[in-house]
Amino acid sequence: MGKRLQILVIGNNTRGCTSKHEDLAYQTGAEIARSGSVLVTGGLGGVMSAASHGAHDAGGLVVGIIPQDDASHANEFCDIVIPTGMGLTRDFLNALSSDGVIIIGGGSGTLSEACAAYMSKKPMVALRHIKSIVDPYIDQYLDHRKLVKIIGVDTPKEAVQIILNLTSSH
Repeated sequence: MGKRLQILVIGNNTRGCTSKHEDLAYQTGAEIARSGSVLVTGGLGGVMSAASHGAHDAGGLVVGIIPQDDASHANEFCDIVIPTGMGLTRDFLNALSSDGVIIIGGGSGTLSEACAAYMSKKPMVALRHIKSIVDPYIDQYLDHRKLVKIIGVDTPKEAVQIILNLTSSH
């Protein structure tokens, strides 16, 4: 058995996270687990916790890379916690630890992670029809370099399938 695919889910933390974000994140985490991939998140609340919960309930493996230096800050669904003590700089670790990224809503922290993933040429998809800082970039590139297009999707199942398809060619 080779290395398992690692899919990062990013989006709203506890502030700004609606029940719709949580439901979509839960479904996404479950889809990631069913695909046999590892879920990677920032390990905290909101979308991160909901995706972790979904992956956990579907029997998946959940890795939380947290900004604090104490593992107790991670959400209860993380199987593996990596306390970085790096604060928001850990966004780069999250991006570099993934093979692909799924964006569910989010604010400036999500944009920071998306930019880190973009500069590392990681495949990215974003769920449409939910308020997100990346809305202007869905089906677009973040800048003139055109490194990676953020592909818009309508469902968690579609999000995971596109990441699987994009990463199988690498």
